[in-house]
Amino acid sequence: MGRSFQTFPGGKGANQAVACARAGGVATQFVGAVGSDSLAEPILESLRNAGVQVQAVPSTEAPTGTAFICVDAHGENAITVVSGANALLGPQHLPPLDGIHFLLLQLETPVATLHAYAKTARALGIQVVLNAAPASPDCLALLTDIDVLVVNEGELALVSGISGTVRAQMESLPVPTVIATLGARGCVARTPDGYCVQTAVPVQVKDTTAAGDTFCGALVAALSEGQSMQVALQAASAAAALACTRDGAQASIPAREEVMALMATAPQACEAGTLALAEYCGIPHAQSHI
Repeated sequence: MGRSFQTFPGGKGANQAVACARAGGVATQFVGAVGSDSLAEPILESLRNAGVQVQAVPSTEAPTGTAFICVDAHGENAITVVSGANALLGPQHLPPLDGIHFLLLQLETPVATLHAYAKTARALGIQVVLNAAPASPDCLALLTDIDVLVVNEGELALVSGISGTVRAQMESLPVPTVIATLGARGCVARTPDGYCVQTAVPVQVKDTTAAGDTFCGALVAALSEGQSMQVALQAASAAAALACTRDGAQASIPAREEVMALMATAPQACEAGTLALAEYCGIPHAQSHI
């Protein structure tokens, strides 16, 4: 028996766009498809209210995408997605990329479309970031055309196709930068310059929905501002932690001021905790940036 039922604007790409815009400092544009039904306008309004410039592709052939999310007593979720109009987003729907520095993609839209977008962006010198979620073997063809891959621990195992440590799985992937989110442990990035590890900000978890999306949006916002990977991981981790303390998807995504306040007041990661995270990932202490 369920405890309650609520409806929120969501969708992985839309959540990430809202997180990027709320992080402040960078203009955010979003392209996506919606149906000609009553569910479309609340999502578009939520995006606009967050400061996102929206290019919505209307469809009369499919309804607006929907996700049914069950949240347990510990705040963990199980999600069933019906793609709807998202499945009809095509290569021809990519708007001009003038002035764009980062293109953030996720797997609730067709892989063939994402591949076309990634190739177009890279040809223009734009950094391409892929959040391989929900993970699928179909996305492997994308890996050679992206600059940054963001995955959680389960997605990392699926995409790498190997067992072993987080480090071994990350190093097996043909992507310049790989970032793995590790839930309450924190996150780790393998970059061309080495490893960065970031412990999680401790919070009272209420609902983990959109935490990963918030991480991705805040991360890209920080990188777009020219922040170092370590600072970007700190900001993204704080934003994701705050999202876990609230119900909903876009409704849970924090504003920049809230993230900055949490970063200023949260306990600083101790060296022992950082080294423990590096050890969990299989990273020699000499290789981790702490």
